[in-house]
Amino acid sequence: MIKVTLAGTGGTMPLKNRWLSSCMLFTEGHAILIDCGEGTQIALKLAGCKSKPIDTICITHFHADHISGLPGLLLTMSNEGRVDPVTITGPVGLTRYVRALCMIAPNLTFPVQCVEYDKEHPVVLSHKIEITPFPVRHSVACLGYRFELKRSGKFLPEKARANQVPLKLWSSLQNGNTEILDGKQYTPDMVLGEPRKGLTIVYATDTRPTDRITRHAEEADLLICEGMFGSPEKLPRAKESGHMLFSEAAAIASEARVKRLWLTHYSPSLEFPEEELSFARSIFTASECGFDGKSEELDFPE
Repeated sequence: MIKVTLAGTGGTMPLKNRWLSSCMLFTEGHAILIDCGEGTQIALKLAGCKSKPIDTICITHFHADHISGLPGLLLTMSNEGRVDPVTITGPVGLTRYVRALCMIAPNLTFPVQCVEYDKEHPVVLSHKIEITPFPVRHSVACLGYRFELKRSGKFLPEKARANQVPLKLWSSLQNGNTEILDGKQYTPDMVLGEPRKGLTIVYATDTRPTDRITRHAEEADLLICEGMFGSPEKLPRAKESGHMLFSEAAAIASEARVKRLWLTHYSPSLEFPEEELSFARSIFTASECGFDGKSEELDFPE
């Protein structure tokens, strides 16, 4: 299970009724935060999310509305008594930006590790969620993210018996551990069937449409994608600023055959996104407008 929460859904600047775009993924007591613009620690609290469990922060790019809230969030986590390390991942240059921002957040109670996206770091692991960054098309270097919670095979007691696995090791092997007993090694594949379909969530903002999003979102359970503008009349503005229309996000969702699409990162001028949702649903019927505090638990398919 993954609990997905949109803490904010705004682009460019926070409004009195809309925080800047950020998203939290929570599973088994561990959390991943995507982007951290101004006031994100407040938006998380309003959305009912605790910041202390955050193990990993994924930064899409270095525009202020996606990273300027980092010092405040880290200080909040420190004040809450966090001691475990926090990993921050993002485009090349991340370490320099984080060091500069953390000059006003000294003496944290936990270490911060920066992982810059390159060919040597194609995948980051956060607890049981595999994170795959990929480049998108914006006015500066920007990343989208694919999050995958893999699922092991079903426990097969008949297989365990056939492999003469001692009963007291069944539970540990079922949880993915390797055990040694009386000099013999026992592995999870001795008690489990073939791996089952897990959960996949893809997050992409700020960007123009690109095949990379479609490829990484293929058959995802949820695509969270920017919809800066709704009306087709805004296409020239979207192209100029490196953003997308609702219809363009929906076209990606349709081509990638995702189960659902959540729109986010709205322009400050887009006061009522729901009024323009038809531009997306005419292309992809499972389109939804994200809103601050939108939250849902995604469970493994049966």
